Amino acid sequence: MDVRMMGALALTIVVAAIIISMGAEILTQLQSQQTAQSYSYNVTTYGLTGMSTFGTWIPLIALVVVASIVIGVIVRYMSGAGG
Repeated sequence: MDVRMMGALALTIVVAAIIISMGAEILTQLQSQQTAQSYSYNVTTYGLTGMSTFGTWIPLIALVVVASIVIGVIVRYMSGAGG
């Protein structure tokens, strides 16, 4: 990984967050039109739970990506390949 990739990675994380939020909004709208405790209602509930779970992982994924870039920069600098 390289520092130049940070923009693309940040954009990827933003796009993933937007997709998750739009998917959750669509599932919420669908669920509001369904009969409670029906099969379709339960499926949308599971979908919303999955979206919520994945959404909570986005900050950790971003942290890991940034940490790997920082470690890569430090390793290159220490080995003399950075400059």
